[in-house]
Amino acid sequence: MRHLVSASFVVLGCALAQPVAAQNEERGVPIVQAPFHVPVFTNEYVTLLNVNVPPGRNTGYHIHSSDSVSVNIEAADMTNQNLGSSEASPPARGQRGRTTFANYTKEGTRTHKASNIGPTPFHNISFILRHPGSDGSTPSSRAGVPGYTQIMDNERVRGWRVVLEPGQSTGEITQQAPGLRIVIDGGVLAEIVPGRADRGMSPRSGDFLWQDAGTRRMIRNTGTTRIEFVEFELK
Repeated sequence: MRHLVSASFVVLGCALAQPVAAQNEERGVPIVQAPFHVPVFTNEYVTLLNVNVPPGRNTGYHIHSSDSVSVNIEAADMTNQNLGSSEASPPARGQRGRTTFANYTKEGTRTHKASNIGPTPFHNISFILRHPGSDGSTPSSRAGVPGYTQIMDNERVRGWRVVLEPGQSTGEITQQAPGLRIVIDGGVLAEIVPGRADRGMSPRSGDFLWQDAGTRRMIRNTGTTRIEFVEFELK
């Protein structure tokens, strides 16, 4: 009889735990706590997430509430499902290197989960802007500077893409606002700052570098492979 009563409590406990777990999933968690979203850097301006979703796994429901920028490092076949919806979106394969801005401050909070239904890992680098409005910085233009192609310009951030074949260099720029470099295709490069010795670097795909305002520099591909990265300055 004691065993029967004990077993009954176990069954009752499981029955009670299941709705609680379901409620937690349905409610969603802050994005910095979501499965496969790993915070790897934070400062007064941004929190940067390294997002790696293996094949057959999903992120669980998580909440987007702050403006953010995302860069696809490795694309995969993904579906998305908003909280409260009974259906997921059709599978979509994001373009490698695609960069997007989400203005959740104006468009409102979103809670969703993303599922990797394909055979390859999904890899994304995202940074969340910690302040709800502009910090008052004025980014550089880089217009006409060799090597820089502007890909983004909105009320929060300005961004450029750089693609360098072996031996190629960018023109010189002066970074006027704080920001980030995110590497899509790594290699070997030299960062050239006037008055200093050239600084060699060997970044890999998915690497990032925080950059303070005020730096003058140019970049040269000193390796044997194509290099691609994106740079951002905050507003």
